Amino acid sequence: MKKLLVPAAYVLLNSDLGTDESIINEVKQILSEEEIEYEVQGVYGVYDIVLKLSSNNAEKLRAVITDKIRKISKVQSTLTMMVIEEQENL
Repeated sequence: MKKLLVPAAYVLLNSDLGTDESIINEVKQILSEEEIEYEVQGVYGVYDIVLKLSSNNAEKLRAVITDKIRKISKVQSTLTMMVIEEQENL
């Protein structure tokens, strides 16, 4: 049996030292203007911020990640993982 999922992505962000809060606030501002559901958390480890995004429109999701999230000035690098939209239950 196959289950259809809403297009989603996880984005891991590395930020300049001490800028996590300002980046999280900027992410929230950007995404509040889009039709994208999101969760954002500061984390310990290799990355500083984890962002989960979902939208009914996969192209819009990709565009927001590429054109807005990745271009935030204090973000050093990102790793984006797009969720497989159709996957078989095990």
